[in-house]
Formats: sequence, structure tokens, C-alpha cells
Amino acid sequence: MATQKLILVTGGAGFIGSHLCERLVKEGHQVISLDNYFTGSRENHKEGVEYREGHTKDIATLIPETPDLIFHLGEYSRVEKSLEEPNVVLDLNSRGTQAVVEFWRNKGVKLVYAGSSTKFADGGLGRDGSPYAWSKATNSELVRNYAEWYGLPYAITYFYNVYGPGERAGAYGTVIEIFRQKVLAGLPITVTAPGTQRRIFTHVDDIVDGLILVGEKGEGDEFGLGADAEFSVLEVAELFGGNIEMLPERVGNRMTAKLDTTKSHALGWRASRALSDYITTTRHG
Repeated sequence: MATQKLILVTGGAGFIGSHLCERLVKEGHQVISLDNYFTGSRENHKEGVEYREGHTKDIATLIPETPDLIFHLGEYSRVEKSLEEPNVVLDLNSRGTQAVVEFWRNKGVKLVYAGSSTKFADGGLGRDGSPYAWSKATNSELVRNYAEWYGLPYAITYFYNVYGPGERAGAYGTVIEIFRQKVLAGLPITVTAPGTQRRIFTHVDDIVDGLILVGEKGEGDEFGLGADAEFSVLEVAELFGGNIEMLPERVGNRMTAKLDTTKSHALGWRASRALSDYITTTRHG
């Protein structure tokens, strides 16, 4: 993005959003973050970003400006946890995103939506495996339809298990940081049975590279942003070393990963960071 732009990032205080905001500011853009701090944190604030607190369903009131570009990352993003709190998922992902697409329609600018790769899992059955997966798949369709109905510019990206500096552990955490914290605490790594479920892991800097490129050049759906390598969850636990404890199977735990990076590669993007390198350099602190 050569010229300076006003860019709105929903979820800008979250893990991926904060890295994106930081990069955009470094490239000379004016950046507004809209975050309700459900999983975002003020510890993720970056110098030069304007932060506004609030729910995306109130986006029209909170963001009176007309941005040049919208990155919509501000949604609920945990698969298994979503089965415990579907109302929260529907509030954040359905009601919130409905307001975002209306904001997009009224402003007439480009929207980059962070879809979910869960809809491609298990031969397409993964899209209905949890409230999270269903809401994200439905929202991808909503964005596509709005673009068609109203002639709006858009792109939809799909992330694959993002890891890197600033991840969080706990109930809303990511698997790599959860495993890392277990190792640092001297505790066994807990793996949900059967452990053979396949995943693709992608460094957050690669994701940000892809988001910026798609924001600049991408049009349409199916911009997969994922690394080439694929691991079972048990293989990832073994990379960390130490003791492993198996947990019972859980509903909504998809078994396969499906990746199509054709359109992202056509733009010139490719993941360049290796999971094994990250684990080696961070597992001891």
C-alpha cells in the first residue's frame, strides 16, 4: 500500500489484529482499532494506533469516519469453547458482523474479512461442527452476497492456526501457546484424543504479510493463508518434548485440515516461517 490510507481494523487489540495494526502504522497509514476487549488486551496496544472500545454492532456510531479499507478480524474465534456459550458467539459473530457489513455497504469501501478454515475441514462437514464454525461459514457467505448484491469490493482470507509472539493461553488461547506454557510450568502437555487430528500452523508475521497483500491486490473469496507443512496435534506436542497426557475426545474437534493457497500464491504470498524453529527458540522461555 504505497499511499497513506485511513484503515479500520476490528479486533485490533487482539493477537493477530495487534500485529496487523503495528505493521500498518510502520507503513505510514492512519489506523483505527475497534475492539470490545473480550479477548483483546490493552497490553497489545501499539504506538500510533487510535483505539476505540466497543462492540462491532455499534460500529456506525463508534466510527463516523469513512476509512479507505476495513480489516474485519473482530470476532469470536475458539472452536470447542463456542459449544459452551453459543449466545456469546451469535452476539459477537452474527449480530456484530451484520452491523459491519451494513457499515461496509454504507461506506462503499473495500472489506477484507477473516473467514475460518474450519468450513473446509472433514470434507466440508466442519462448517457445522460448532457454533463458531457455523457462524464463520455463514458470515463468509454474507460478505460474498453483500458484495454481489451491492457491487462492493472485498476479499475473504482463511487463517490456519496462527502462532507467534503475543499469543494467549487459557480457555480462549491458541494451542501452541497453551503447550508452551505447560512446558514452561513443568506440566504435562494435554492432547485431546485421538491426537491424530491434522492441523496447519502459520506464523503471525506470515499472516500479516498475507493480509496486507490481499488488502492491496486481492479480490474475491478463498485466499488461504497457511504454511505448507501439516502436523498432527500429537506431533506438535512431541516437538515441545516432555510428558504428554491424553484427554477424552471432544465434540466439534475436526480431524482433517484442508488448505488451498492457490489465490494467495498467485498474488506472490507464501509462508516463510517454520513451526519447528519457533518451538525450538521459545519453549524454554
